[in-house]
Amino acid sequence: MECFRIDESGYTGFDLLNDDQRFQGASAIAIGDDDAERLIKQHFPKLQATELKYRALSRRQSNHPRLLALMRDLLGEFKCVTYVCDKRFMLTLMFVDYAVEPYYYERGLDFYANGQNYAMASMLHMAGPALLGKPQFERLMESFQRAMKEKTGEALNELVSAARTTNWRQMPEVIGPLAQYADRDCLSAIATPDLTTDIAMIVLTSLITRMEVMADGPYRVQHDQSKNLATYHALLQRFINHNETAEFRATEITTLSFPLKLTDVEQVDSKKSPAVQLADAMVGAAIEAGNTLAGLRTGGLDPEQLLPLYADDQFIHMLPSIDFEEQRRFRQGSQGGELIDYLAANLMGFKR
Repeated sequence: MECFRIDESGYTGFDLLNDDQRFQGASAIAIGDDDAERLIKQHFPKLQATELKYRALSRRQSNHPRLLALMRDLLGEFKCVTYVCDKRFMLTLMFVDYAVEPYYYERGLDFYANGQNYAMASMLHMAGPALLGKPQFERLMESFQRAMKEKTGEALNELVSAARTTNWRQMPEVIGPLAQYADRDCLSAIATPDLTTDIAMIVLTSLITRMEVMADGPYRVQHDQSKNLATYHALLQRFINHNETAEFRATEITTLSFPLKLTDVEQVDSKKSPAVQLADAMVGAAIEAGNTLAGLRTGGLDPEQLLPLYADDQFIHMLPSIDFEEQRRFRQGSQGGELIDYLAANLMGFKR
């Protein structure tokens, strides 16, 4: 049976405003340990460490050509996909989903049609600091994250107060439900028990949509035994255990159907699995490229050399975009709202 090895990077749980880790991502690659060991020995014949670790290798400029050659082989010869997102943008997107969308939902508007939520979140993320006031926007996002975590009346009142102290009339369609109305439906959504800003489910869903397409039949997943991946493990098991029949169109190139072809998930010791080590290399390279392009890190692989190695269907990113027409076309006919409701009710235990 085909086996995808996965690894993650940048996971900070509910805290999407973490200054040290701006990006979160995960990679999946269908490669066996024999092929993985061969590639590691081919590209790093003098490696003395007990396992290949991308971050340690990337610190040395002399390793960059070897890392690029390794990535070229992995992307060119094996089924693989990498997902990367800007966590601050994801928090903004969640703000739109829970602090804005319920207001429109109760008025019969499909906020997810053609990616309208994505366009609004992009506008809020990119223009919000200038239009709403930078310190006021930062307070708004901090208050929203706190309210999503604590669920208390005090935290919800602070969120409404934060919205009202912004220049919200510059973006009334976005901030108005909270600032003008303190909308009960929005506050109720934010106060939903167990609902957090943890985006592990979003990351996994994106990986699974591609693994389901790439897999020729039933497949399994292996991952490292890290504490962070324990969360991913539990979520993967929920996907596996869900046997109802359903299908959703996410974008023009992705559809997610249940039950999945994924049949099993297993934790392994990465020191004993060269294949899992290469999953670490893939996600490490992508996160490093994001940090470099954002001006947050220097000294890693050159993104201009790395990113052209990916085929269009090998790299998924969730970043703000001001090309609203292109995003509308890409998400036209999307059943994003239905998929969110389905996953919330059937895999996470939430209901609208």
